[in-house]
Amino acid sequence: MTTLASLVMLGGGLIALLAGTGLLRFSSTYARFHAAGKASPVAFLVAAIGAGIELGVSGAASLAVASAAMVLTLPLGVHLLFRAVYRTTPTDQLIVNELAKSPSPADEDGSS
Repeated sequence: MTTLASLVMLGGGLIALLAGTGLLRFSSTYARFHAAGKASPVAFLVAAIGAGIELGVSGAASLAVASAAMVLTLPLGVHLLFRAVYRTTPTDQLIVNELAKSPSPADEDGSS
């Protein structure tokens, strides 16, 4: 195994370790999802680059497809998990709540 590929894969492993530490240390569900949703694909991409260096063109092509699938699907999955937690768990951690129901015009003028 080449030294460059080993170092890049080690870097990906360290990023994944940081993501796991964030999952354990952060107090809110939203912060935990953020740690998992941002650091995990970055860790995979870095490790895939290292593995692609080691495997050559044919292996790198397969890793590129897997990386593209992860980058396209993971943000959507984390977003859906955020919304599910928001809709099922009351929280006071959100300063700005853009998903709160806005009052209808009928509610503002007092007529129903």
